[in-house]
Amino acid sequence: MPEFIDKAVLMDSEGIRRALTRISHEIVEKNKGVENIVLVGIRTRGVPIAERLAENIAKIEGQQPPVGVLDITLYRDDLSTLAYQPIVRPTELPVDITGKTVVLVDDVLYTGRTIRAALDAIIDNGRPKTIQLAVLVDRGHRELPIRADFVGKNVPTSSREVVSVQLQNTDNDEKVVIREIKE
Repeated sequence: MPEFIDKAVLMDSEGIRRALTRISHEIVEKNKGVENIVLVGIRTRGVPIAERLAENIAKIEGQQPPVGVLDITLYRDDLSTLAYQPIVRPTELPVDITGKTVVLVDDVLYTGRTIRAALDAIIDNGRPKTIQLAVLVDRGHRELPIRADFVGKNVPTSSREVVSVQLQNTDNDEKVVIREIKE
């Protein structure tokens, strides 16, 4: 496993809060409210981000959209190449997503392969009216024709860099860091 060195802090906790507040407003505006919206976080860091968006939306609209949890482990296109035994956790959708607007939520959009897997997983659980994508960071380098509807921050990166989102719930820290492979 390569070692990384921290290159720059892209967002601190206040920057993350502001970005998620803006995304929350954009979701409400684009969908003309929150009726029939379901936020679905992709494990791991997409889940707390989706929960924060739901809390923000409740403050804006007075109504909190349901939040689901999506595990895409078995939908990954690199599953057969992974050296470790993957841990499959349950997908938890609090409502039937058929006919709803599903907002998929993830921390970083990179090649688009995670989102492709998430789309397959969502479709296996129902037939939403539409699917939208919200990400905290879009770092470019797409390998599939996928783009986010809502983006906290666009960050051009090199292939030698990694964008690391650290959240209080999962990492006991709150920041977005760009890291580079140590030579």
